[in-house]
Amino acid sequence: MPIPGVPNSSRPVRLIALMNQKGGVGKTTTTVNLAAAIARTGRPTLVVDMDPQAHASIALGVDPTAASHTVYDLLIGTPTPQLAASAVHDVGNNLFVLPSHTDLAATESELAMAPDRLQRMERVLAAFEGRFEFVLIDCPPSLGLLTLNALAAAREVLIPMQAHFLALQGVGKLLETVRALAVGPTAINPRLKVAGVVLCMHDTSSTHTKEVVADLDGFFEAARGQDVPWKMARVFRPAIRRNIKLAECPSFGKTIFDYAPLATGAEDYKALADVFVRDWDAFLSARGIVIEKKREAPIVETRSSVPVESSSLESPRG
Repeated sequence: MPIPGVPNSSRPVRLIALMNQKGGVGKTTTTVNLAAAIARTGRPTLVVDMDPQAHASIALGVDPTAASHTVYDLLIGTPTPQLAASAVHDVGNNLFVLPSHTDLAATESELAMAPDRLQRMERVLAAFEGRFEFVLIDCPPSLGLLTLNALAAAREVLIPMQAHFLALQGVGKLLETVRALAVGPTAINPRLKVAGVVLCMHDTSSTHTKEVVADLDGFFEAARGQDVPWKMARVFRPAIRRNIKLAECPSFGKTIFDYAPLATGAEDYKALADVFVRDWDAFLSARGIVIEKKREAPIVETRSSVPVESSSLESPRG
């Protein structure tokens, strides 16, 4: 299956791992729909599904049980450019997915004794060099070998979360995990930074929610002068408002832009993607890298279709 090449193959790639050790916080929903929104601006975008549950794959209309090759084959085998290309699915509008499979759950034991077990995803992404401008990795909701591989390969960590008190406590633990991986003599990825937090299923009217967001803003602001991986992190705006359409669209194998393009979920993810693309373009421009103008895909209202049928289809998580 053909995969794209960016106009300037020497251009940096924005590698983002979306991570939260708590399930059901909007991680996979954000991975899929943020990637779709970025892709609609004309940027070749790859979603890497690192979760054995394969929810990101299913949400993008790919049946992991029918895929000839998946991320599992690339992690276990030799990820040649040819094998990598054969594993990628084109799901439209500059959006591609490297699907997962339940076999991925066995990776931890299969690679337990491999000396390069933490560098396998880095090798996989190297096989796509020059093909994608954005790569978003959907990590499983645990800190095992798969998540460690994603963090070893990524340059940024994005934390989707709900603005609840207990979730706030969990973010502190996630940040310490990133610091352990990025700082010190045993660091596996010194280039890893925390981009920030995306607020999901957000209720703007709740006093408690406002207090948690204020605490997050204050925490990140206080880190500005510290030598920590989150010293430039922030709470991204806009927050993603609670929207039933976001919960419905995975069962149809569609992103929010194909399922309900006029919903608030589509509006929020488009605005969030604009922030990521604008920041990235500013980063490239500051380094003298030419930015080509892209034509954004139009928003077209569509009717809902029959849900996809898959034996592995479960309630959307992430």
